[in-house]
Amino acid sequence: MTSTPAFDLSGDVVALTRALCDIPSVSGQEKEIADAVEIALRACPHLEVLRDGDAVVARTALGRPSRVVLAGHLDTVPVAGNLPTTTTGEGDAEMIHGRGTVDMKAGVAVFLHLAATLSEPRHDVTYVFYDHEEVASRLNGLGRLVRTHPDWLAGDFAVLGEPSNAAVEGGCQGTMRVRITVPGMAAHPARSWMGSNAIHSAGAVLDVLRAYQPRRPVVDGLHYREGLNAVKIEGGIAGNVIPDECAVFVNYRFAPDRSVEEAEAHLRELFGSHQVEVTDAAPGARPGLDHPAARAFVEAVGGTPTAKLGWTDVSRFAALGVPAVNYGPGDPLLAHKGDEQCPAPAIRDALRGLQAWLA
Repeated sequence: MTSTPAFDLSGDVVALTRALCDIPSVSGQEKEIADAVEIALRACPHLEVLRDGDAVVARTALGRPSRVVLAGHLDTVPVAGNLPTTTTGEGDAEMIHGRGTVDMKAGVAVFLHLAATLSEPRHDVTYVFYDHEEVASRLNGLGRLVRTHPDWLAGDFAVLGEPSNAAVEGGCQGTMRVRITVPGMAAHPARSWMGSNAIHSAGAVLDVLRAYQPRRPVVDGLHYREGLNAVKIEGGIAGNVIPDECAVFVNYRFAPDRSVEEAEAHLRELFGSHQVEVTDAAPGARPGLDHPAARAFVEAVGGTPTAKLGWTDVSRFAALGVPAVNYGPGDPLLAHKGDEQCPAPAIRDALRGLQAWLA
């Protein structure tokens, strides 16, 4: 039996990042890190600590007029020979290498340090550390809390620690996946005129995609850029059969001024008489930067907010009526890569920005 590692939440945030990363926590294997997080947070007398599965929630109860939520996931994609963590460089050039340094244990370390050291924040704060973010949406730990304990997530504003190079990324895009089925009629290739080639007919779907001009709307002052792309195609039975069916799988990333229902209606209109089946969909989230807590957050951390081009769990907060932004150290383009790495100064800068907002 291995002992649960002890975290020093009030010490150096970069050392804490490495300690978190050095506990492998691939999705579905978060118990060890969740246990360690829970034990460390329960040692803070100013926090109430709650747990559901491998999700740990800690919150203050100071009677402040507003409450903010800081949330981050504990799981990572599979390790690729990039643990334990290593460091290169010194000072402003110090770099932390290893799985989870970007996505998103550096952000989690910042939130844990704040949870331990800010006993009198200007807002009441709820800290959420959850499981299963990197796998199927139905398993997502934050989604589970939304369904089973929505009161634990109540707040006026939320920050999700997704890597953003410590810049504010407002809201997120919605996403929809559809299967477009094109029928044909099977025949022998030597007598192809006796059938109808479904793969050839699917060219009409591809023509629509090639000609499509994505919207670039402005939502709450932020510029979003939509995308509509074929991501997979299936068809054919054998090398000597004219295919009687072809399916084109399409992913639509839509701006948060459209609902899921509006996105579906748009695709059905776009593809006309073709059979369109929605296989997966998740709504976007508006930026919510007009909220006083959001404005104060942007002022404290600095920079110019941009739109989040992608889907993140801020959508789950939006569904609860809580405006949310993405903010965390690390380059999102390095997430999930074998050479995942995060600059140590960026972690400390993110901590200082959040301290300025909350202290």
